[in-house]
Amino acid sequence: MKIGAKVVKELRDRTGAGMMDCKRALEATGADIEAAIDLLRSKGEAKAAKRAARAANEGTVTSYIHHGGRIGVLVELNCETDFVANTDGFRTLARDIAMHVAASDPIAVAAEDVDAAVVERERKVFMEQVALEGKPEHIRDRIVDGKLAKFYRERVLLEQAYVKDPDRSVGELITEVAARTGEKIRVARFSRFQVGG
Repeated sequence: MKIGAKVVKELRDRTGAGMMDCKRALEATGADIEAAIDLLRSKGEAKAAKRAARAANEGTVTSYIHHGGRIGVLVELNCETDFVANTDGFRTLARDIAMHVAASDPIAVAAEDVDAAVVERERKVFMEQVALEGKPEHIRDRIVDGKLAKFYRERVLLEQAYVKDPDRSVGELITEVAARTGEKIRVARFSRFQVGG
């Protein structure tokens, strides 16, 4: 099947993937653009997982001041090269993450970054709740683990539902941008300031 330049360009505009990758995806899916997008996304996310061990020492520090000046956020977002760090897509991602932090008030970047004392306190509270509910002892640990996973989804940046698109997490958003850029992207740290807080 011959794939026209117009459809390749449309796919490239929608995904940011390379021209040859777009052409191969269209050939593999019989020129079905939606299927080609899914194929490119799955390949990009697999490549992003392979890049996880690589160093990300370039990037940007972005600020966001919420309307009214009562909440301010600083986010350090890293990538592998200054070329990607200077792209509009990367800078937009950094700003979107800063805005998300302002709105959602996470306590850590990743679940493993949550202070052990906080995790232990939450686990204890959940254990008491489950005991008071009269749940059988042999399933209490699994219930508590589920409650802890929900706590992470609500309070940890990479696990939280992205405020602009609640159907995906902040971590998934970062993975999608990393797939388009071909580089590892990570949130190094953030600080959230609130007047009177």
